[in-house]
Amino acid sequence: MSIIKVSAVSYTNTKPFVYGLTHSGISGKINLSLDIPSICAFKLINNQVDIGLVPVATLYQIPNYKIISNYCIGATGAVDSVFIFSDKPIDEVKTIRLDTQSRTSNDLAKVLLKNYWKISPDFIQSENVDAYIEIGDRTFGKKNQYKYVYDLSEEWNNFSGLPFVFAAWTTNKFISPDFIDEFNHSLKYGLDRRKEVISALPPRADFDLDHYLMNQIDFSFDTQKEQALEKFLGLVRQL
Repeated sequence: MSIIKVSAVSYTNTKPFVYGLTHSGISGKINLSLDIPSICAFKLINNQVDIGLVPVATLYQIPNYKIISNYCIGATGAVDSVFIFSDKPIDEVKTIRLDTQSRTSNDLAKVLLKNYWKISPDFIQSENVDAYIEIGDRTFGKKNQYKYVYDLSEEWNNFSGLPFVFAAWTTNKFISPDFIDEFNHSLKYGLDRRKEVISALPPRADFDLDHYLMNQIDFSFDTQKEQALEKFLGLVRQL
């Protein structure tokens, strides 16, 4: 069998997946690269990889896409790494800077601004803005630096009553069912060893990595998350 090229996100929230892919029997069958979310999508769209952990807002850009895994990067409430940061309350925000690393979080913010907060700020790529979107490890420890902090996963749950899916394991090619089964087993292998993964991470005084990976990231791609994904993508189409 030819080597399967896989692109995974380089953030802390994927460390259990990466551990499973590199410490299980599948490691010799894949070529794994670690990328920011937007590059994961770019590589899959441009056939540079066979499987990608892609931001779900990019799924419409991927012809014949198929979500192949029982696992994802998701949350059932606050995720603690996808935020709008501001020194103003959200209803006073007039300008917002988008995060260049993930379209999903930008689109999630736009969906909430339109349908939940019902405001229409301008999106500008400038340092001089009322608020900005930021995701991933760069947000760790920042919550106390701003007067107003909006966890977008928590706000989505308040709005919709549903969990959220940020990224899903996706392909646009034929992948054998046997390989997909092995791939899923490898992801589970890593998830089952999260405590080992956490113990190997550099400790942080300003962020609870154990709570983050054991409780806040919900890795299961279940029926509720499928419903949430369908609802989110429908709202994105209406933006």
